[in-house]
Amino acid sequence: MAMMNNTLGVIAEYSKERISLEDITLETYVTTDNLLQNKQGKIKADKLPPNGGNVTKFDFGDILIANIRPYLKKIWLANGCGGSSADVLTLKVNENHDSTFIYYALFRDDFFQHMMNGVKGTKMPRGDKNQVLDFPIPAFNKQKQSEIAKVLSDLDTKIELNNKINQQLEAMVKILYDYWFVQFDFPDAGGNPYKSSGGKMVYDKKLKREIPVGWEVVTLSDCIKNDKSGDWGKDLEQGNYTQKVSCIRGADLNGLNGKGKIKSPTRYILEKNIHKLLEINDLIIEMSGGSPTQSTGRLAFITKETLSRSDNPLICSNFCKAVTLKNPKYLYNFACQWNRLYDAGVLFGWEGKTSGIKKLLFDSFINNYYVELPKFSVIENFYKFSKTLHSKKQKNLIENDKLEKLRDWLLPMLMNGQVTVKEAQEEIQMNRAAESKAEYKINE
Repeated sequence: MAMMNNTLGVIAEYSKERISLEDITLETYVTTDNLLQNKQGKIKADKLPPNGGNVTKFDFGDILIANIRPYLKKIWLANGCGGSSADVLTLKVNENHDSTFIYYALFRDDFFQHMMNGVKGTKMPRGDKNQVLDFPIPAFNKQKQSEIAKVLSDLDTKIELNNKINQQLEAMVKILYDYWFVQFDFPDAGGNPYKSSGGKMVYDKKLKREIPVGWEVVTLSDCIKNDKSGDWGKDLEQGNYTQKVSCIRGADLNGLNGKGKIKSPTRYILEKNIHKLLEINDLIIEMSGGSPTQSTGRLAFITKETLSRSDNPLICSNFCKAVTLKNPKYLYNFACQWNRLYDAGVLFGWEGKTSGIKKLLFDSFINNYYVELPKFSVIENFYKFSKTLHSKKQKNLIENDKLEKLRDWLLPMLMNGQVTVKEAQEEIQMNRAAESKAEYKINE
């Protein structure tokens, strides 16, 4: 067993170095806003402080932790040099210890609970910087620390690789959608780009632009077969509330789309409401929420692979709506079209307020917003292409879920000495072998 006889304060200290904002970019600036919840790393910052000046400097291998609302579990191991805001704790590990190992020691839920035990304030709790340094760290020598860190970081490297592949897959679908349905250069009968090759276009008065001959102009509602409202049910099984489900909220849509975790709560609904359960090819649309800079109307969709990522049947919360299309093969086209409108800020113009909460005027929007409806042959080809890439993306997400569970199981076991590095490596190999065998059976 490893002795927990070191404290973080003996091993690391807060960065005292400063760096000018002139020397950092949105990619190298870290705040509590662009550190991601649930230990998912960081994204590019939205903006730099407007007044210039200096901020805390971080270097490669430093550990950055959000000090506001520690329960959100925001932590990142720096992969380069940059600057951080005052509400981010920037830890520099001394040369006698492996910084990646210390990062994983702090990656545990125990650390964030330790931070919460020392917070000040209730509405916006902040960690106590001195109390944070009291957290116990396993007393392995540096070589053993490096060996443990490599086992865990190899798993995270594979997770990161899958995420990068998924970003590329998403980009491919987005580029093809733009090429075919915005620039109208889908393959013509001869396989040439339609508009660039002189394909005939016709002006449409409703859209106030040209579209390819043979394409229709419809409202979004013309594409929709029906919709179904959400349900919240009960948090425990009681009476007739016996159907166990995972309830998808607006906060879970990014996770469904492969960007972050799915933290959908388990609920129990009435048996008579099972018709509300989400099915393959359903779309989920956020009906209320948003912010001054984010409109309502975020979207996700359900496929066979999506359902396989959940242990329970799925249902929308009361703040979302499920939509079923008349033609299932319009799924990816509709989703890309909706997301393009969302990204362009169009849905801001279709919001109302109830008790101060923004609400998407869904019926008004879909009944009055006109879009082009391509020929079915073009839609079908886009569906086939997108479905293949979506399946690859979901496969990577399923693998990542398993890798994260394995990492989170090994992490405390390695830290307290219950599992050796060799045993951990053997466990990883066994999991890989099992995955390969399962994939072989699927492909037979």
